[in-house]
Formats: sequence, C-alpha cells, structure tokens
Amino acid sequence: MIQQQTDFITLLKARRSANKFLLDVDISNEELDEIFQLVKYAPSAFNLQHAHYLVVKDPDLKQRVYEASFKQYKVQTSSAAIVVLGKMDAYKDVAQLNEGLLHLGAISKQEYDMTVESVVDFYESRGEQFMREEAIRNANLSAMTFMLAAKEKGWDTCPMIGFDTEALRTALQIPDDYVPALLITIGKEDTSSQRPRGYRKPVGEFVSYNTF
Repeated sequence: MIQQQTDFITLLKARRSANKFLLDVDISNEELDEIFQLVKYAPSAFNLQHAHYLVVKDPDLKQRVYEASFKQYKVQTSSAAIVVLGKMDAYKDVAQLNEGLLHLGAISKQEYDMTVESVVDFYESRGEQFMREEAIRNANLSAMTFMLAAKEKGWDTCPMIGFDTEALRTALQIPDDYVPALLITIGKEDTSSQRPRGYRKPVGEFVSYNTF
C-alpha cells in the first residue's frame, strides 16, 4: 500500500542547513513571534521549558555575534542570529508552572506539593553538571522545533555550535544561570551555490533494537 506523503514529511525533507543567506532580508518581530507561538509546544523535562531565545538583529550586536562565532559568513548575511539558551536552574520554576493545573482542579494540592518537591529534589540531588546538561538537552529539543516551525513559515535556518561561549555571554549580557546551547541563523537561503544534501546513513547503520 502506497501512503501519501504528509505535509510534515515534505517539510521535514525540505528543511536543510542554509550556509548562505540573501542579503538585506528583514524578518519582523511579528514574524518571529508567530514562530515562537509554535515553539512553545516543544517538549521539555517536567514541562520546565528550559529554553530562552535571544534574538539579535541590531547591526552592532550582530557584528559581535559574528566575531564570537569565528567570523562565519552566514551570521553576517542572516536576517537574525538567535542564541538558544538553556536555563540551568529551571527546576526552580516548577511551582509557578504547575499553579494553573492546581487552580483548575486538574491536580490536587497533595499532587502539586509532591510534584514540586520531587522535581526540586531530582535536580538538586544530581548537581550542577546535570543541571547544565539538562539545560542544553532541553534547549536543543526546543531549537529543533524552532527550525521546523521557521521552515513552515518560509524561513531557512542553520544550527551552529561554532562560537565562543564567553564572548557571546559578554557581548549579549547573558546571565550566569543560562548556558548558550546553540546558535541559529535565520533568513532566506541564497540557493545560487547550494550544494547537494550531505550523505545520510541508512537506517540500519544508526538504529539498534533491544541491545546495541
């Protein structure tokens, strides 16, 4: 039986990392907010929503991001450079994030108290390194959602790990309790010199069942 390709599958296959963007293409805050309205549905551990997005469009600040990312051309040509941050102490928000369920009667006061206590204990008992790893994991889950949502809205993106974390932190005044997990450039891809898509491993090379 031949299954019809869904819009999501088409979108998934169409999204690719753009290494060069068309110059002087603006993206409005309204357009970005439409993307972020979809991004908020990304999953996160305990619904703590660790991700915070720092959108850089100001030319002077974007130049500093360009320098902090080892002068990668895609940053200069992008409509915006977006730093995806993970909040290391996101677990401290668990009480506030669950208040709505409590007030709606979806959970009891006992369930609410147990949730808050267990989440706080889960993170604090595992220490700072775990909190950092969790911040990055959950921020990157959100970042993938951002890139797919951006493509749905007609924008191209490129995820980047090549940047100086401390230079970014200084340039953009990033608080110490947030860790830069990823840099995403967004714009309209310049396809004039687009390379073929890179090799993708067959499923059998990256999937194991039951044991490795």
